[in-house]
Amino acid sequence: MLEFDAILVFVVIIFLFISLYKEIVGPGLTFIIAVGILGVFRVLSPSEILSGFANEQIIVIIMLLLLGEIYRQTSVLDIMFDKLFKRTKKPRSFLIKIILVVAPMSAFLNNTPLVAILMPYIHTWSKKNKVTVSKLLMPLSFAAIIGGSATLIGTSTNLIVNGLVIDQNIIPNLQPLGIFEFSYVGVPMIFIGFFYLVFVAYKILPNHKTVTETFSDQRLYQVETHIKKGNEFIGKTIREAQFLDKDGLNLSKIIRKNSSIPQLADDTIIEVEDTLFFSGKTELIAELVNSDPTMVIPSVGMFTRKKHLEVVEIVISHKSHLIGKTLKKINFRRQYDATVIAIHRNGEQISRKTEDTVLKAGDALLILSGDAFAESYKKTLDFYVISKVKEIRRLGFAKTATLIIGTFVVIILNLIGFSSLFMGLLVLITLAQLMKIAKPKDLAQSIDYDLALIIAMSLALGTAMIKTGVADIISHWVIRIFIPLGEIGILAGIYLITSILAAFITNKAAVAIIFPISLTLANNLNLPTTPFILVVAYAAAANFMTPIGYQTNLMVYGPGGYRFRDFIKVGTPLTIIYMVVAILILNFVYF
Repeated sequence: MLEFDAILVFVVIIFLFISLYKEIVGPGLTFIIAVGILGVFRVLSPSEILSGFANEQIIVIIMLLLLGEIYRQTSVLDIMFDKLFKRTKKPRSFLIKIILVVAPMSAFLNNTPLVAILMPYIHTWSKKNKVTVSKLLMPLSFAAIIGGSATLIGTSTNLIVNGLVIDQNIIPNLQPLGIFEFSYVGVPMIFIGFFYLVFVAYKILPNHKTVTETFSDQRLYQVETHIKKGNEFIGKTIREAQFLDKDGLNLSKIIRKNSSIPQLADDTIIEVEDTLFFSGKTELIAELVNSDPTMVIPSVGMFTRKKHLEVVEIVISHKSHLIGKTLKKINFRRQYDATVIAIHRNGEQISRKTEDTVLKAGDALLILSGDAFAESYKKTLDFYVISKVKEIRRLGFAKTATLIIGTFVVIILNLIGFSSLFMGLLVLITLAQLMKIAKPKDLAQSIDYDLALIIAMSLALGTAMIKTGVADIISHWVIRIFIPLGEIGILAGIYLITSILAAFITNKAAVAIIFPISLTLANNLNLPTTPFILVVAYAAAANFMTPIGYQTNLMVYGPGGYRFRDFIKVGTPLTIIYMVVAILILNFVYF
């Protein structure tokens, strides 16, 4: 007969699942209600509810996201990844490259910081190529999980399982796992996972727009670019260069030798020193600044050598003394420490070059501004600032080296066991503040408090399941069903229950609960112990069914604009595939 506390936990779990799937209320509030009910009925004490906020993993995930934000603000990674992905314009091709980079790297580097570092670049690429980021972030997380599960050091879950092997007292002198003992299943799953993510998951992934994408500015600016010697499109037609829709920038005009080409045709050939005019949204044009030395914005020139720049949107006021004057005559750069890179005039096509354009009241200008712009702007009523589109910060060699080398040192020291990820990240982020690599105010605004709340409350729920015996009830019930089916059936039962528990009470808690049960079963049935150890590790680490099942899933949950059911829809088939492959290979190798 179940006690009241256990029944209440079962009810809360059902409510949690239904609310998250149906999106009755937000994920954070759902967990607060669920855990709050357990607190009201004294299943959990206040200290048990709040203990999750002292969990090191919550702080580590937040610090990893902060590190990713530092990389995004400083544009350090853009240079590195542009070399890998520069010519990649199609989302499926980009996804293929991401998986081919992330999965192998995750096998030898902790997958959590890898995801944190790549997320900002994927966001930027998505905006630039008009792709919803929800098509890419979930596969990023899944690729990291699959790669991390292929070796002992690829994920903290495998290391925890190995630690339990060393500390256990069930079987004396049990040898620890080797670094590549996970590879029997892990390596084949990298290939299988690749095909699933590229050819199956990509089709069923949602097209959710994030808040930023939903409320993106719709103003189209005209920007002037100049083709320099060495540009890859010289000698190609507009059709071959795909200039009619280049990264969301529409080609509107070409000026050659001070004369405008009267009619743009698909077979118009691009020549060196051509001046091309594009129209596009603010963020797309901002990405053009210094992105290609052979296709430059003439007004920018040497301005990009400044260490700190901002792309700012302004509008000319009706009382401005700039009205009726050209940008060249105004000498905008000297007056305001800024240069105009694009102009918007209520959908009107501007026929002149940017510097020769006569300004009108209401013109919106996209400008590249230096540090003195803020002070100059306060002293004028000629224009109003609408928004800051992008910040460009050039760190210099010393700061860039500190950030990149520091990140690798933190990962390596954690890998060899010299320092925890928490301490390493704490030192690195503190150093970034002291060296003024990142602004404390900007970092504080980027903290995902809802994410921290979900993790802390899920840990509290896990405590309730363990405390009331619900976790034991579920695990023993499932395993008892599968024992009559032999070795394959037992492994399937262990995998299934571990996976379910990991999906809702975190993978580390699932390992702690199921590992002794699995090892005892192997010992009592006189079966090889290794497959019973590995199956727990695979089931806990390779968890794709829910956002709370693995930390990288949580990291992409909010930024990707995902819903709880999206993970169930895309992740459940992959979880089943992993389970089938793992059980078949373990049975073949060890029995």
